Amino acid sequence: MLVIGLMSGTSYDAVDAAAAELRLTGDVLALKPLGMVSESYDAGLRESLAAALPPAAVPLAEVCRLDTRIGQAFAAAAVRADRELCGGQAALIASHGQTVYHWVDGGRVHGTLQLGQPAWIAEATGLPVVADFRPRDVAAGGQGAPLVSLVDLLWLRGRPGTPVALNIGGIANLTAPDGTAFDTGPGCALTDAAAREFSGGRLAYDTDGALAARGQVDDRLLDRLRAEPYYARPAPKTTGKELFHAGYLRAAGVASCLEGPSAEDVLATLTALTAGTVADAVRSVGATEVVASGGGTRNPVLMAMLRERLPGVPVRTSDKLGLPSAAKEAYAFAVLGFLTVHGLAGTDPVSTGARHPSILGSVTPGRDGLRLPPPARRAPVRLELE
Repeated sequence: MLVIGLMSGTSYDAVDAAAAELRLTGDVLALKPLGMVSESYDAGLRESLAAALPPAAVPLAEVCRLDTRIGQAFAAAAVRADRELCGGQAALIASHGQTVYHWVDGGRVHGTLQLGQPAWIAEATGLPVVADFRPRDVAAGGQGAPLVSLVDLLWLRGRPGTPVALNIGGIANLTAPDGTAFDTGPGCALTDAAAREFSGGRLAYDTDGALAARGQVDDRLLDRLRAEPYYARPAPKTTGKELFHAGYLRAAGVASCLEGPSAEDVLATLTALTAGTVADAVRSVGATEVVASGGGTRNPVLMAMLRERLPGVPVRTSDKLGLPSAAKEAYAFAVLGFLTVHGLAGTDPVSTGARHPSILGSVTPGRDGLRLPPPARRAPVRLELE
């Protein structure tokens, strides 16, 4: 089955569309990556989305507009991926949507909201769409994240030692071989926020870690930031930009730095925060290898800091193992969509804290109605890349 996975992460800059040929034989799921295309959000949509994220108060009319416009952006990416990567032969679209709020209170997730109305994708492509993956796990008592954990477990199974999968997006998360999975804290969320503040909105992020590379880590600021209670909470746990945003930096005492010449020092400190909290999490699960993916892997300063804090633990990108790091989450949701239409669970309760595994998502029929494949007889226990 040719499946297109759609993903836009917490950096909310573009929609990634990865196409995969997926085949389930016995208990082995084979994935052949066919490539990825990326469609940037237009400036107006990106600004509207940024203005609507926590802690902003947003009228329902704006939520409706964003749901439609994000859905149309996802649809455009899906159409392009089907045409350029699948030759118009895709059978299914799996859309993560754009997370705008993750309702966490007292360490428990009560709800989650992803925008990007799948009807627009189904209408534009004519294909069935699996979307709204996270709410079912939340309804089953889970964190609704990290959902890529099941794919990581299948993929890394059989590697020697204790390999962990690490994704560094706006938020960083990891998965260990025993199923332990959690958000470690900010990936690029705080460095992105600081870069925008320092540049008056001109920069969306610290390109190649250039600002951080020119700065010095401020130990007092780093100590204040590391005192955040989230880091001490046990897994499973999840977080997002409802916690780690520009206002969070101001509350931590960074506001006085934002108008001065110490932008580089603040960026260096925030980069060290991400590297340190990720390294702490990696050590806490006894990892012997880190396989990293996500936009943060393209920041050489961050990756150097992470390797420095993990002596003796190889840190390599998923590209080295055959899965493009920039597209890994989009491929993961292609897998989750495939599992859903075959009647298979897409979660590991150990990873999310749910009461039981769940078949994820809601299905929007395509142009020819809804014709699901026969239910699979066996769930996969291993993912192989072709």
